[in-house]
Amino acid sequence: MEGLKFAYAAQLAFLMPVITAILVVIAGAIAIKIILGILGKALKKTRIDEAIHTFIKNVVKVLLWLVVIVTALGKLGIPTSTFVTVIGAGGAAIALALKDSLSNVAGGILILINKPFKKGDFIEVAGTSGSVENIDLLSTSLKTVDNKVVTVPNGSIATSVLTNYSKEELRRVDCVFGIGYDCDIDRAKAVLADVIKSCPQALDTPKADIMVAEHGESAVMIACRVWTMNSDYWTVKFFMEENVKKAFDREGINIPYPQVDVHMIEAQGK
Repeated sequence: MEGLKFAYAAQLAFLMPVITAILVVIAGAIAIKIILGILGKALKKTRIDEAIHTFIKNVVKVLLWLVVIVTALGKLGIPTSTFVTVIGAGGAAIALALKDSLSNVAGGILILINKPFKKGDFIEVAGTSGSVENIDLLSTSLKTVDNKVVTVPNGSIATSVLTNYSKEELRRVDCVFGIGYDCDIDRAKAVLADVIKSCPQALDTPKADIMVAEHGESAVMIACRVWTMNSDYWTVKFFMEENVKKAFDREGINIPYPQVDVHMIEAQGK
């Protein structure tokens, strides 16, 4: 009888840690599900892009499961310090091997949180310019003006100077035209003003600027700064370049170009 009691006690002593570990895993699974549900609702109320919601929830899920597993192993009497050390060393090795990818992920997170640009914006970054086609955690795809798709790593974007040409509603069109030194500057400025008025996409406010910008080697350079809607930038740019030339031709205002005079000296015989 005493032997049976001892055997029962031994079995109970063996089974209790196992049962406790199983309960820890079950309770941990329920707790993780509840936490992820609360986290998901909280993320929807933030300004963080939805593309990063899944990534955040997956990271939190992995970390919580590691805590549950380590706790369950502790209940089984297995030393957890060694296990934690192995996980730490493995994580460090993985991070070192994937440092470039992790840099791109970090850059993607910064882009999705700060939102320096969005899909459809025309940007210039890392030596490339184009319209944003797609943004994910690793890279951003741009479509160039000649219809090529360029994929730029997010790590490069996060560490480069970025110009977003679509951020503001209005954009200024800058043009510079050269006229001869013998031409009437006031007349040329009046012609430029007429061309601006004839452009349907040019805005009256803010007011356009027309001014002498430089005295060049062979021409007086006159700068035109015309405001328009962002979407009409290239329409106004091409309109100005073409119609200013036509207007100058009609008014007899010459647009000089660099010239070289070559003087030939004939050798005189003795």
